[in-house]
Amino acid sequence: MEQHVKKLIEVDKSLVVKLKVLSAFENLSVKALMEKAVVEYVKNKELERFEKLSEEEKEDLGLLLLMQQADTKEFASEDDIFKILDEE
Repeated sequence: MEQHVKKLIEVDKSLVVKLKVLSAFENLSVKALMEKAVVEYVKNKELERFEKLSEEEKEDLGLLLLMQQADTKEFASEDDIFKILDEE
């Protein structure tokens, strides 16, 4: 479930004018445009950070992401794990 947090930010008047113009071109509200900009900024920063990782760190991160997607209600016995490991 996605949670939203409401934060207030102060923006100078010249930026507000620019945001209003851009929102008109994008056919979005200023609020929606700012939300979209923040999401894009965070995504770009995450990508920059990812590109700086070593190959080992990338593998570790990939494993962590896969583990987070695992079904926590499904279990395997220790014997099952070792059988799978012996097959490889």
